[in-house]
Amino acid sequence: MNQPIELSLEQEFSLRTFADLVQQMSREQAQEFSLMLYKQMMIREKTYQELLKHQWEVGSGSILG
Repeated sequence: MNQPIELSLEQEFSLRTFADLVQQMSREQAQEFSLMLYKQMMIREKTYQELLKHQWEVGSGSILG
């Protein structure tokens, strides 16, 4: 994976739409939204870790654990 992952045209459009929405938010709205988004990112990361742990049985005496 030496090459950076690029967004599809649809994802680029979605990002631009999102950027326009954020520009219209107040500072307080943007701060609240940022915290909510960060929490969701942490939950997603934890979910991926749990799925991988379950799928590969990491931590139960396997080579990976």
